[in-house]
Amino acid sequence: MKLNALTPDAGSRSDRKRKGAGLGTGNGKTGGRGHKGQKSRSGGKVARGFEGGQMPLIRRLPKRGFTPLKDNDYQVVNIAALEKFDDGTTVDAAALFEAGLVRNAVDPIKLLGNGDVAKKLTIAVTAASASAVAKIEAAGGVVKLTAKA
Repeated sequence: MKLNALTPDAGSRSDRKRKGAGLGTGNGKTGGRGHKGQKSRSGGKVARGFEGGQMPLIRRLPKRGFTPLKDNDYQVVNIAALEKFDDGTTVDAAALFEAGLVRNAVDPIKLLGNGDVAKKLTIAVTAASASAVAKIEAAGGVVKLTAKA
């Protein structure tokens, strides 16, 4: 087999359509563009969202809501999920990420008081609810609040 002797399979390649090559070709005269109008002309493109001068839909619909730049987008962890850690463990963002309890170890984490914990844990999170702190301290643990990154 030689590289210069390779040919594509029969019927797998077809010649390009030659527009405007006479009436008998089926692509003569207007060349498949129809008659007149912006889209029949060379360079006749219409911008995305343009509705012919009519007020575009995106400008007709009411705008609702506001996304603040400094949004407190916490990853939440309930204290019931902390049962998977051993007694006396220090639980931080990296440990929570490895355990699969948070999406990543970078975004702020908030501890919520849903459930119960019976283990003595040292927990380092960005924020914690009052009920979560009370339950952790009742079990003999400590909650350390870290600065938000």
